[in-house]
Amino acid sequence: MKYGESTFDVLYLLFAVISGIILLVKARNRNERLMGLAALILGSGDAFHLVPRVLNYFVTGTDFTSALGIGKLVTSITMTVFYVLMYYIYLGYWHEKNDKRLSLCAWLLAGIRVLLCLLPQNGWLSNEASATWGIVRNVPFVLLGALIIVLYFRKSVEDTRFKRVWLLVLLSFLFYIPVAVGAGYVPMLGMLMLPKTVCYILLIVLLLKAVLKDEAR
Repeated sequence: MKYGESTFDVLYLLFAVISGIILLVKARNRNERLMGLAALILGSGDAFHLVPRVLNYFVTGTDFTSALGIGKLVTSITMTVFYVLMYYIYLGYWHEKNDKRLSLCAWLLAGIRVLLCLLPQNGWLSNEASATWGIVRNVPFVLLGALIIVLYFRKSVEDTRFKRVWLLVLLSFLFYIPVAVGAGYVPMLGMLMLPKTVCYILLIVLLLKAVLKDEAR
């Protein structure tokens, strides 16, 4: 299992980071740069958690508990930034007027999420946060995800290119929530992170298609 999971994690990180770089190089406007930045932040942030996880499988005599916990903290923050970027990609892609109240809501949820993640109650260094605190810090994150789902769903009938974004985001949260809440009690729930990661890979593929197909025209 460790070989299969580790190979998958490494390939995912390489794909996300390389895709982000390609998108940034190929970008012709602000919105496409945001797409590249989103992919790069997604991969770079996940690396802080997945690299120690892979090393933990193969390096003996080293305690990776703190590294794994800090990696989860970094990933929690970068995932929040990713969804804020997805919000602005939505605005730019469909040329939507910036609704100040909606933008305030997105930033407020993201800010609360980051603040909750930074509190000592998370126990990142010991990697032993309680299930209750896992729920608390994820409430604003889930609400931010719900905002993205609703916005992209509303546009799904108008556009074939991004019509599946809402579904991929929804599925990623359905896979993520059981892990965030119950993995401490049922470790096997951690396996749900694999299909969650597949959802992110497919999201990056959509971003790549959006930029590269326009370039080919």
